[in-house]
Amino acid sequence: MNKQIRGSLALFLAAFIWGTAFVAQSTAADVIGPFAFSVIRNYIGVLTLIPVILVMRRVQKGKDMTIKGEFLEIFHDKKLLMGGFLCGVALCIASNLQQTGIKYVSFVGKSGFITALYIIFVPIAGLFLHKKVGKLVWIALMFAVTGLYFLCINQQFTLEYSDILLILCAVFYTVQIMFIDKYAPDVDCVALACIEFFVCGTLSLVLMCLFEHNTLEDVRQASFSLFYTGVFSSGVAYTMQMLGQKDLNPTVACLIMSLESVVSVLSGMVILREQPSGRELFGCVLMFIGVILAQLPDNLFNRKSLVED
Repeated sequence: MNKQIRGSLALFLAAFIWGTAFVAQSTAADVIGPFAFSVIRNYIGVLTLIPVILVMRRVQKGKDMTIKGEFLEIFHDKKLLMGGFLCGVALCIASNLQQTGIKYVSFVGKSGFITALYIIFVPIAGLFLHKKVGKLVWIALMFAVTGLYFLCINQQFTLEYSDILLILCAVFYTVQIMFIDKYAPDVDCVALACIEFFVCGTLSLVLMCLFEHNTLEDVRQASFSLFYTGVFSSGVAYTMQMLGQKDLNPTVACLIMSLESVVSVLSGMVILREQPSGRELFGCVLMFIGVILAQLPDNLFNRKSLVED
């Protein structure tokens, strides 16, 4: 099996896990508060990534360094710690908005598509950093906004509470991605994710103590969802993303990962027996077109450019 096929399969597995995780989040939202869910999920993610970090650093640097030495090296990297903290704050806001919105959303796939707006928001946010935005991104935005209208606006021409939360969630995921873009090139990405999860979980713990009253029975009922999202969505899928992106063109990688939103709809229909309306499905289709267009290079249809390449 060549590297590109292996990388594609790894990213598809990540997209599948993330898409089905929306179902797990939906079932958990019925029995446990969003902050408690975020605490346990992120701490499980931390425990899952620690051995991944140790193995990867041993492979890269040899077997001479001790486990204590590995962690001391991480804690002396100020850029890694600052990046992990900022990403963790943004992730805390985004994930808790998402988990709260999922509790009230009409069907779970809807949350997947609205969250996927960050793929379009990221290049637009780049304008504030003086980065060029291609024509296809603006066309993608038109498809996404139109799709959002069909998906979210009801007959009274108002947004539902859950839709507002999920749109805000996409905004803060955009902020998180901008921080990752700033810090990831210069640090250990898996260690960055691990610190990010720890910060997110710790901040959520404070919010949980202030605003929620959960019981051990609530945790027990949500245990499978917590395990799935903590181990697979946070730990396994993130590692698959890291491995898959190494051997693939970034555009191809993003296209595969965008299947997460489609999987969220299909898994909701199959597992939760949800039946979105024709209007909502049409909105999903338009938003998916927007997501795809936002990731394509502007010179895709330029024959001269293709010949020169």
